[in-house]
Amino acid sequence: MRLDKFLKVSRIIKRRSVANEACDGARVSANGRPVKASYQVKVGDVLEIAFGSRTLKVEVLQLNENAGKAEAPAMYREL
Repeated sequence: MRLDKFLKVSRIIKRRSVANEACDGARVSANGRPVKASYQVKVGDVLEIAFGSRTLKVEVLQLNENAGKAEAPAMYREL
């Protein structure tokens, strides 16, 4: 699954276009290196997303093409 889609489906970022902008601005890294929106996310990846002065670090637990509001938090674990 593409990184921008994962961020949207997991509801870490609300819109896919905003996820694309974050990736283009080098504010998202996977396993310690900056990645583009087209990066293929795998289970076990550690993602770091910079939101202004705050940084969110998560581990990918599962990949779902669609996830409801209740299932979205089960897709990742905050570190």
